This record gives sequence, C-alpha cells and structure tokens, in this order.
Amino acid sequence: MSFTRKKENFVCEHCGHQVEGTGYTNHCPKCLWSKHFDIEPGDRAQSCGGLMAPIDVFYQSGEWVVVHECQKCGERRRKKITPEDDFDEVIRLERQINDKKVKG
Repeated sequence: MSFTRKKENFVCEHCGHQVEGTGYTNHCPKCLWSKHFDIEPGDRAQSCGGLMAPIDVFYQSGEWVVVHECQKCGERRRKKITPEDDFDEVIRLERQINDKKVKG
C-alpha cells in the first residue's frame, strides 16, 4: 500500500466544522465522519465520494480505532484516532455502540 500525503483543509460535510488538514487527516476531528475519496491512502482516486459514518470504535494494542462505513457503497475502513480528535466524541460513540449491543 502506498501513501500520498496531501495537506488539505476542508469543511466537514456532516457537521460543518472547518478542518485544518495535516496531510494525514482522514476524518473530521469533531464528529469523526469521513468522506470516501481514496483507494490507497491519499490518492483521491475513489470516484464514490460518499460520506463515511463512524459505525464502531474500539481500543486495540494501545490505540483507539474508528471504523467508517460509506453511506453510498458500504465499504468499510479503519483509522486510528489522533490527538486532534475530540475524545469526548470517541467516548460518546463507544457508549452508543455498546448500548446498542446490550439492547441488541
């Protein structure tokens, strides 16, 4: 897998937050939503362009990971949580997912 670093700022299409890209930014740090742009990280070669909802979050090997699912084509991707991400949102999402599993 190759990686093409692109430092891009964007407005989150889900929550409207103005995001300053670092070149590694994959999702909105406020709401954790993403957009389906890449086939390989940073290549912007994916024509789908659907919004990717954060559908799961978990702690693994000392790191938090968010799972995104494209609302248009259904593809799923994992991405590590970064220090820029709103950790309160990570915890809120994790609790929401666990509540759904318990009520299941």
